[in-house]
Amino acid sequence: MTAAENVCYTLINVPMDSEPPSEISLKNDLEKGDVKSKTEALKKVIIMILNGEKLPGLLMTIIRFVLPLQDHTIKKLLLVFWEIVPKTTPDGRLLHEMILVCDAYRKDLQHPNEFIRGSTLRFLCKLKEAELLEPLMPAIRACLEHRHSYVRRNAVLAIYTIYRNFEHLIPDAPELIHDFLVNEKDASCKRNAFMMLIHADQDRALDYLSTCIDQVQTFGDILQLVIVELIYKVCHANPSERARFIRCIYNLLQSSSPAVKYEAAGTLVTLSSAPTAIKAAAQCYIDLIIKESDNNVKLIVLDRLIELKEHPAHERVLQDLVMDILRVLSTPDLEVRKKTLQLALDLVSSRNVEELVIVLKKEVIKTNNVSEHEDTDKYRQLLVRTLHSCSVRFPDMAANVIPVLMEFLSDSNEAAAADVLEFVREAIQRFDNLRMLIVEKMLEVFHAIKSVKIYRGALWILGEYCSTKEDIQSVMTEVRRSLGEIPIVESEIKKEAGELKPEEEITVGPVQKLVTEMGTYATQSALSSSRPTKKEEERPPLRGFLLDGDFFVAASLATTLTKIALRYVALVQEKKKQNSFVAEAMLLMATILHLGKSSLPKKPITDDDVDRISLCLKVLSECSPLMNDIFNKECRQSLSHMLSAKLEEEKLSQKKESEKRNVTVQPDDPISFMQLTAKNEMNCKEDQFQLSLLAAMGNTQRKEAADPLASKLNKVTQLTGFSDPVYAEAYVHVNQYDIVLDVLVVNQTSDTLQNCTLELATLGDLKLVEKPSPLTLAPHDFANIKANVKVASTENGIIFGNIVYDVSGAASDRNCVVLSDIHIDIMDYIQPATCTDAEFRQMWAEFEWENKVTVNTNIVDLNDYLQHILKSTNMKCLTPEKALSGYCGFMAANLYARSIFGEDALANVSIEKPIQQGPEAPVTGHIRIRAKSQDDSRILRPQERVPEVPVVTREAPAATRGNPGGSPLQAR
Repeated sequence: MTAAENVCYTLINVPMDSEPPSEISLKNDLEKGDVKSKTEALKKVIIMILNGEKLPGLLMTIIRFVLPLQDHTIKKLLLVFWEIVPKTTPDGRLLHEMILVCDAYRKDLQHPNEFIRGSTLRFLCKLKEAELLEPLMPAIRACLEHRHSYVRRNAVLAIYTIYRNFEHLIPDAPELIHDFLVNEKDASCKRNAFMMLIHADQDRALDYLSTCIDQVQTFGDILQLVIVELIYKVCHANPSERARFIRCIYNLLQSSSPAVKYEAAGTLVTLSSAPTAIKAAAQCYIDLIIKESDNNVKLIVLDRLIELKEHPAHERVLQDLVMDILRVLSTPDLEVRKKTLQLALDLVSSRNVEELVIVLKKEVIKTNNVSEHEDTDKYRQLLVRTLHSCSVRFPDMAANVIPVLMEFLSDSNEAAAADVLEFVREAIQRFDNLRMLIVEKMLEVFHAIKSVKIYRGALWILGEYCSTKEDIQSVMTEVRRSLGEIPIVESEIKKEAGELKPEEEITVGPVQKLVTEMGTYATQSALSSSRPTKKEEERPPLRGFLLDGDFFVAASLATTLTKIALRYVALVQEKKKQNSFVAEAMLLMATILHLGKSSLPKKPITDDDVDRISLCLKVLSECSPLMNDIFNKECRQSLSHMLSAKLEEEKLSQKKESEKRNVTVQPDDPISFMQLTAKNEMNCKEDQFQLSLLAAMGNTQRKEAADPLASKLNKVTQLTGFSDPVYAEAYVHVNQYDIVLDVLVVNQTSDTLQNCTLELATLGDLKLVEKPSPLTLAPHDFANIKANVKVASTENGIIFGNIVYDVSGAASDRNCVVLSDIHIDIMDYIQPATCTDAEFRQMWAEFEWENKVTVNTNIVDLNDYLQHILKSTNMKCLTPEKALSGYCGFMAANLYARSIFGEDALANVSIEKPIQQGPEAPVTGHIRIRAKSQDDSRILRPQERVPEVPVVTREAPAATRGNPGGSPLQAR
């Protein structure tokens, strides 16, 4: 076992700037100094021994001058000293001086001070020399009967470790501890004794538990936790014992300790799959989530509930507890609420959907009354999305949900309003019976909409789904109301010029008395008109958008006016009314065009918007049947295709999830043995305590390749050349926030290399945790050195260094072999993730760094290249499969990933196949990657990178050909 792998009991902070003292000065302080000097000297000796110094000449000095002292600080330091000091000669025999030390231990075990006795007993747990422990056994046994519980509980631990390491020293330990346990009253002593029996003699532990199983609820929580562990292990090894102990676990669910309740619930689930047991455990978990104040605890327990839900047999039991689960929404933490809503949505069924919707509606209304806060807006979004999903799965609920949600279209938070709008768009397309209700509600809130994006979407919905003459007239009235007085340019110029309006107030100013040159009095009065200032002046919403230069909404309005005008012409037979309505629509478009070309708006109208409005004017002037079909039928069909594709995708993902959860075991399936199974292939049948220990040690990593050995070999980095005197290579193991370097060092010379030290330094957000210990390498010998490096962010890091050593018998200076640099790739921290189109666009606009990579490849197929990029960058493709299907020689896709530190990376792939160059022509195009930091935007291989520049443009990339995301709400 290397020095780095030895069990460490004591950590000591060492100041690096101090000079190491000489052995002579230390000896002098230890012999002749006062207590304070001896204390400081002893500390320095301990630090020097930890740093590899031998100091054999000080051992007898410490035994003679320091060991007899009764000072408590010195006694504590001596325990550390005896733990780390070499106690044997090079041939493995015990030093003669240790006999004197052993006598001192025995005296301390009989010391009247209980702290000294207890500390000595704890120290004895760390000793690995049987010759030292043998003379102390009678004193250790006597400590079991000491009056103080601190001494007794440490005596139990000492006996346990001695029995485990050297059973011949105390062969009757289980019997001794069982008798001690029966008569003991202190909870901590009983816990230690019971824990020893579990690991040393399980039958005696079960015998004791059988005698007091009815009193388990009265025990302290630390003993209850050990009892839960014992029951789990016994029932796991011998399932026939379950009936004997299951009642005890049920009782422990009512324990006053949250830790005991949590462990008991987890044990109950693994021991029994009966619906009553699952319900009791789930109820216990829910109570824990509600009562615990720590959000981390809430999230951990929620994960346990989600794991329960994954089991098909347990899902129906949890469906009855949906209303209890929703009580967790009272927690203000957003992450807890998010998980709770997702869990509730997964468990919703026709039996409980009505109650679920009522609770969610109340929560939505509550968010409206809470003072504005960032999390409140996000919570409202979550609620809207959950209600959306409920309404899609259970159409009967949509009529109850829509009126409540429509109020939020006028919300100042655009993201929440956009979610509502998306829901309304899907509902109005899918549920014909709700169209009248939705249009009516939309007209009610239309004038209050504050966001231009939501306004555009609302215009599109009204234009697409207003089918009666009255609704069409109402839409036109709302548009006129929102646009204000027309023509816009003339009315705005009049306002700017300050011409009087009928609504303006005319006031007469105060009369002033003036004296003329002749000494007579004259009066003067002023007529003034009060115009509202620009701040007080409230423009109608649509007029405000246009004057701010947002003419995209004007193009959307032109499309809406064209649709409703064509529909009005089809509904109304009277020519005069037809012409009047069409003329009014054309007048509105013309006045908007006039405004766009004038100097009044902050930004002029774009050519695209001019083309769209001009096209709409032409369509209305001609009213051809072809255009009528395109505007009134094709648009709706495109929305229908998009929604059906989205629904199919959701069904496909749900099907995959259900297939994963339906576990079937065939007669010829292999049996898994824990010792022979890869760590990540363990299922719920394994020992849960063992699994949690492995998880804490970082051994439950995902499989990185079909053959784990091949995957490991791929990560070996050669650090020196084969002709160097010392050959070194490193295996780089990334475990979340830690990097472990396992360096193999080979002495290729015929000399003994002394003080062979691996010296490392880091560049970037990496930090070396500890300095590796020096080694001595025999001729042609090899050794493994481990070094831990902490990672702080996803920046690319470099580890560099050298190996220095002394040649045995040589008088020359230290030799040095410089190592190759180890580059830490950020790909180890990147994981595929998912987000919505809206979130992707928002992040794309906000992120500051872009890495634009020109495609240079031999791959000839577009889909193959996309799969190659996904595999290389470890990203997830957000663009639906349907949007990428087919072949047109061009492909655009959005990719997304998130690092383990919560940093996002976005990519847009735009590639094409130059058909004119033949079928074997390689794919061309480019990839744009955006991220908050410069290094996150470098997730392609180094040879593919180009210099990064801060983003100048702010447009979002196209997700598919043409319109991004294919949403009719964003179509003009």
